[in-house]
Amino acid sequence: MWAGVDVGGARKGFDAAVVDRHGLVAGPRARLLTAGAVVDWLTPYRPRVVAVDSPIGPAPDGARSRASERELARAGVCGIRFTPDGATIRAGGGYYEWIRRGFELYAALGESAVGWEAIEVFPTAAWTRWLGSRGAHSRARWSAAGLARLGLCGAGESRLSQDGRDAIAAAVTARLFALGRVDRYGEIVVPAVGSLPVHGTNSGPRSARRPTG
Repeated sequence: MWAGVDVGGARKGFDAAVVDRHGLVAGPRARLLTAGAVVDWLTPYRPRVVAVDSPIGPAPDGARSRASERELARAGVCGIRFTPDGATIRAGGGYYEWIRRGFELYAALGESAVGWEAIEVFPTAAWTRWLGSRGAHSRARWSAAGLARLGLCGAGESRLSQDGRDAIAAAVTARLFALGRVDRYGEIVVPAVGSLPVHGTNSGPRSARRPTG
């Protein structure tokens, strides 16, 4: 199994989802309010890779962006907000709260006894690779169309939030990473062109299950 996490501030929390080779296994689970809560929720599913929609680290001291972000921007995949250095993030108050929370999650995943591999992903880049540029469409309509194209069993519910859809996109990117069907821009993992996975017919909710044994 593979997991994806959308990172938010303290009030919104984290959204997490788990997929396997057939479709959506669990989630998207919203309002996981701490990094520890994310780890606790993921642990029974034992995902091989956890893909996090948040910077894995700050820019070097004094820099206003990371080399990985500049590389992705030069490649023309999609637009991206740059991540500044650690001092700026620490002093940034609420504006950079979600990035600090992402750092906490990476640390919690690294400290977990499960020994997960955590990677940085960018769902906007994933949706772009699967669908093309958003253009004039709203982000909600665009990502909902992308979710339909993925063909994930159990992920066809219109009630999913944008954060939930992004968590699913992150989880699918984690699976593609395990399959070697990604491009890497420094630390940032993006689905490769033509990597659109086919998981089966998106015929309605699939019962969430926990692994046995």
